[in-house]
Amino acid sequence: MYRSPLLTLISLFSFVALFAQNEQVKDSLKAESLEEVVVTGQINPQSVSKSVFEVKVISRNDIERQAGNNLADILNNTLNLNITPNTSTGKSGVSLFGLDSQYFKVLVDNIPIINEEGVGNNTDLTLINLDDIERIEIVEGAMGVQYGANAVSGIINVITKKSAKTDWEIGAYVQEETVGDEYEWFSKGRHIQSLKLGHNFSENIYANAVFTRNDFGGFWNGKMGEKYDRNDSLRGHEWLPKLQQNAKALVSYSKNDFKVFYRFEYLNEQIEDYSRNISLGLNDATGTSNPFAQDRIFTNNRYYHHFNATGAIFNQVDYNISLSYQEQTKDIERYTYIIRDDLKENIEKGEFQQRSAFFSRGTFSNFFASERVGLQAGYELTNERGTGSAIAVIINPGDDSVRQSLDNYDFFASSEITITDRFSLRPGARVSFSNLFETQYIASLSAKQALNNGWELRAILGSANRTPNYDELFTYFVDVNHNVQGNPDLLPEKGLSAFFHIKKNSALSEGKIRIKNKLSFNYLGLSDRIELIVVQQNPLEFQYSNIDSFRAVGAFTENEIFIGNFKGQLGASLQGISKVLETRTTNDDFLFNLQLNANLAYKVPKWNTTFSAFFKYIGEQQQFVEQTDEAGQQVFEVGRTEGYSWLDATISKSFFKNQFVATLGSRNVFNVTSVNSSAVDGGTHNGPATQIPLGYGRSYFLKLAYNLNL
Repeated sequence: MYRSPLLTLISLFSFVALFAQNEQVKDSLKAESLEEVVVTGQINPQSVSKSVFEVKVISRNDIERQAGNNLADILNNTLNLNITPNTSTGKSGVSLFGLDSQYFKVLVDNIPIINEEGVGNNTDLTLINLDDIERIEIVEGAMGVQYGANAVSGIINVITKKSAKTDWEIGAYVQEETVGDEYEWFSKGRHIQSLKLGHNFSENIYANAVFTRNDFGGFWNGKMGEKYDRNDSLRGHEWLPKLQQNAKALVSYSKNDFKVFYRFEYLNEQIEDYSRNISLGLNDATGTSNPFAQDRIFTNNRYYHHFNATGAIFNQVDYNISLSYQEQTKDIERYTYIIRDDLKENIEKGEFQQRSAFFSRGTFSNFFASERVGLQAGYELTNERGTGSAIAVIINPGDDSVRQSLDNYDFFASSEITITDRFSLRPGARVSFSNLFETQYIASLSAKQALNNGWELRAILGSANRTPNYDELFTYFVDVNHNVQGNPDLLPEKGLSAFFHIKKNSALSEGKIRIKNKLSFNYLGLSDRIELIVVQQNPLEFQYSNIDSFRAVGAFTENEIFIGNFKGQLGASLQGISKVLETRTTNDDFLFNLQLNANLAYKVPKWNTTFSAFFKYIGEQQQFVEQTDEAGQQVFEVGRTEGYSWLDATISKSFFKNQFVATLGSRNVFNVTSVNSSAVDGGTHNGPATQIPLGYGRSYFLKLAYNLNL
């Protein structure tokens, strides 16, 4: 399918040419405030500049400019955060400061999101739709006091929309996107439709509802799909097709200082896995064949309920109480597919993974009237239930012999002490009780110092633990070929982080030019890290154990500039990671990685058009991997993964008083598909991979949105 290079050239260079015009207009990007109100980790909602914690905000405008549909789309260009797709499962792996998604929490309105592996962590970011999202708040570093276990490297808090300025808000959009150079109306490409309704029933009552359908046709890449009947390994897809359907609803009531809302969400995801191996079904008597294959369909269903109430007791003590029940199941359907007859036979259906959780979080603050001292006390309650294991999916679908529970009861307190008008401290502590682990204690201390001429200093020292996940505790996968067992005696991993931020806000030319600079230094450390180790050689047996350690040190800088209609963000990061495997002799040297990112936007008001570019560079990554030397001894050598650059570009234009918006764009402009790597260990039955898939090549999209406010 032929693609003109015109869009790529426009996306790359048009914002430069337009900026050179130096057009004098009143309407500009400067309306984007630097004083975003944040709620993540705060005693009371407050502006970014007043927060003791360093909070990064991704606004609704940023989401719209990027035409992102899920959280993975938006965070792909974030500094220190890497997203790697899994072509065989349809999920996306994520790491923050070198630690995977088990070590940071994903929250929606301060509530951890359930997934097939637990609550809050290891969340697949492609399953979080953004159609009702107001903003995204990111805090880097341990947030164990505020958000409990698994908030080791940071938290991502998605804040939803709960009010409207007009009586009616009606919105709809369609988005058509190529997958690389592949596109057809139904079987290839990405096809998204969404409808949103919001209404103020009175001054106090607001409700909205959103439905989104996201159909990803998979990445074929020379494969021939479901109907192909030759046994030459060309059947199926390179990346699995999946269909997501997401329904959301919210009802809120507010009067004076009292606010309450209920939010519901249902997600259905279906992933199709068509086997590349075909049986020809030969009939010797007739000399004919009737090819068939053994196929699978995976189905995820997630239910989310969240009730929240905020107000004041005796007009003094503020409370914020949330109750949430969530459930996610993963089903499998296996069948024999008679290809030429388009017929399914020998159908087997079963639920092989189920997680449900009741969660409650409550905070109480402002116990006494004081502008110098603020105190917050709170609790968190988590009751998690689950069955099944991802490891045993092929062998035991529907087997519920592994049915276990994990309960946590946490109490925490923090205080914000304003010692002077420019210096404040934020000490905090948490105690966590569990039905499986000994009592855990977590503490933190943060400080903020404001200096002259817009300088700010922030220091954050905090601890956080990672509790073993469900599979590490309860997996039991034993047959003639496998013996992998969980370990109910595992201890939580112990994490400690320290961050130091230097910020400078500047205004030039009577405020026409605004600049924000930040330089940060970070340390992350983990002990008792969990590793799957060999506990018996003959017969071979594996078990999870607390055995390893991890350290990360680095520095990064993030900078923003606003000049009239131009907005620019530039960042750079250098991170060093040291991993020590105590069961094997490994080097504890730090291996460093360089990252760069940029986010540029230019608006032409008389055209109602915004040009944007989102760039990220990830330098060569290194990791110690186990090798066999000439003498047959196991040694560790430095493996390397190639560096690469990623660029997305968009052009967005509004029509008819902003009621209609068209966004044209290109993702992965540099056409990245995979990178060579010698830094991946091999599996039990296969050698290490030599390439890591990252994308399906340069793609193009067109989004047409209609918004009506009455």
